[in-house]
Amino acid sequence: MKYEWRKKEKDLYIPKQQPELVTVPEQHYFMIQGNGNDEEFSNRINVLYSLAYAVRMMPKQGHTPEGYFEYTVYPLEGIWDLTEKGRQLDTLDKDELLYTIMIKQPTFVTEEVVERAFEYVRKKKAHPLLDDVTFDSMEEGLSVQMLHVGPYDDEPKTFQKMDEFIASNQLERMSLTHKEIYLSDFRKVEASKLKTVLRYKVKRKIESFE
Repeated sequence: MKYEWRKKEKDLYIPKQQPELVTVPEQHYFMIQGNGNDEEFSNRINVLYSLAYAVRMMPKQGHTPEGYFEYTVYPLEGIWDLTEKGRQLDTLDKDELLYTIMIKQPTFVTEEVVERAFEYVRKKKAHPLLDDVTFDSMEEGLSVQMLHVGPYDDEPKTFQKMDEFIASNQLERMSLTHKEIYLSDFRKVEASKLKTVLRYKVKRKIESFE
């Protein structure tokens, strides 16, 4: 039976349209960094998916990794930040954005599997950004997340609800960055129906007993 992340990892990938607390364990990803509102964003997405599907289809290329199981490729995710200049501005300047986009990999993916995936993509059709991709782990830990439905430009409304939840639950954000998980393909789904998971890393406030 195929492993479906939508069913097996609902707590991480299918949240409700209200803020909730979740603990995100260590996970492994193909990652690539970028900055600004540049034209390379779609190319970075493409190279990540090329590697993700190289792993997924590996048995059909004559190699079955140890522990391999049938699964659905994970969705695109992104960690978003701003340059120091961007943080000083009153409105969002997309040219000042910094990001790392990524696709999670199943537990059986080792460095050897990663090397084979790079080799396969390089032989099939060398991608100019292939060498910019890294394979690394990340543990987000305690986080607040919420499902945002609608255009990306409307995300501040959802962030406000998350901020209110954090303030009322003795929590505080760990950093000014946030994560987005793209459950919809923006190239195929109209903006009003886009589904995106928004997530902050948080910690519990230490109460003072003075």
